[in-house]
Amino acid sequence: MKTSQQLKDEAYMKEALTEADKAEAIGEVPIGAVIVKDDIIIARGYNERETKQRATGHAELVAIEEACRILKTWRLEGCTLYVTLEPCPMCAGAIVQSRIDRVVYGADDPKGGSCGTVVNLLDEPKFNHAPLVTSGTLKEEAADRLSSFFRALREARKQKKKEGIPHETESDFT
Repeated sequence: MKTSQQLKDEAYMKEALTEADKAEAIGEVPIGAVIVKDDIIIARGYNERETKQRATGHAELVAIEEACRILKTWRLEGCTLYVTLEPCPMCAGAIVQSRIDRVVYGADDPKGGSCGTVVNLLDEPKFNHAPLVTSGTLKEEAADRLSSFFRALREARKQKKKEGIPHETESDFT
């Protein structure tokens, strides 16, 4: 039987998955995030790297920037970040710097996960802040969105190659 916290985590992760769907709808890698304070979603974000051509257009950073605007402070104490994919080093740094209390993520990131999969920047004892981390919440749903997106991307590239149409490089979407 799931605890009330697990049920809340799943409900908020579903909201983050909705944000991931928004990213996918515009051709972005489907990663979404929400920030919750006092059981209220105060900020949302989804990947915007390609559409805005910003290296910092990660879902977590978009949500963190919105939360800072909403709360009128850079200190996001008392907040929980829900994100569909394990944060990268850049996002983990922003999480530490913004003092987010807790991070809940869905799928592990074997290429850049910074909450324990590749490195663990959120549990670095030399930093002045270490949020609690919960991993694997709705992991299958989050991983399935990513797998489907990249499978469709590979198929589209294969088709373009067959038709002799130039395409973007692999690194454009990884």
